Amino acid sequence: SSSAKSSSSAKSSSSSVSSSSEYVPYDHLIDMGDGVGTHVKKQDYKTFTDERNGRSYYYLTIRGKNKAGEADSVTVMAENLNIGKMITYVKDQADDTTIERYCYDRDTTNCDRYGGLYQWAEMMQLPSRCNTESCADLIQENHQGICPDGWRLLTRDDFYIVLKSENAEHGIEDVRARGFGGYNYTGYSLVGAGYIWDRRLKALNSSTYWYYPEEAEGTDAVDCAPATGVSNTATGTSTFIQYKHHGFSVRCVKVE
Repeated sequence: SSSAKSSSSAKSSSSSVSSSSEYVPYDHLIDMGDGVGTHVKKQDYKTFTDERNGRSYYYLTIRGKNKAGEADSVTVMAENLNIGKMITYVKDQADDTTIERYCYDRDTTNCDRYGGLYQWAEMMQLPSRCNTESCADLIQENHQGICPDGWRLLTRDDFYIVLKSENAEHGIEDVRARGFGGYNYTGYSLVGAGYIWDRRLKALNSSTYWYYPEEAEGTDAVDCAPATGVSNTATGTSTFIQYKHHGFSVRCVKVE
């Protein structure tokens, strides 16, 4: 594979400190093609450094259409968020004094490569009790959650604009990275980060899920939230109501 993220050997690590020196970022340049036409261009990417842990991220502005059919744009990270102290995925992210993350296979290199995996309340930076009770009164517009200052959590409306990017010719395949069954014409670079499902590891390199900063409706609001899942062979996206205790990826959007 020409994908940079598959070329480094995995390292077993029990450390909760991220091994950023071994991080091999997704090679955005392999999606450039000849740099003309509808592909996202190299110069479309900017970089941002999260001062909390020194991690830098690619981000870009994706121009598309919103649900009203109007031209709209979203400035979004082209990588999943990776922040927090690694804990074992058989435990809840229950320490409300610090950000906690799961890393696939308890390997920090996987967090470096694919981003951390987070329960809903952790993503929202709300008390862990919010995974088992409704915290609707604590959800804010432009909810920051565990995103850096100046950034907020990705919403359903944001992702709709990404899907309807002016560069997209192949639907969801233009949101997925090369190596994850995609063409990545949008530049969003979605990767197969896998997820934690009922305390079990699932689907590394073949699927990914992320929550939205909202709760399910009615009685489901107690312990469920909407989440979108995408596989490497999917022809579209599906948003489901999922338990808040699973471990999913997080994307951040720049506050405009």
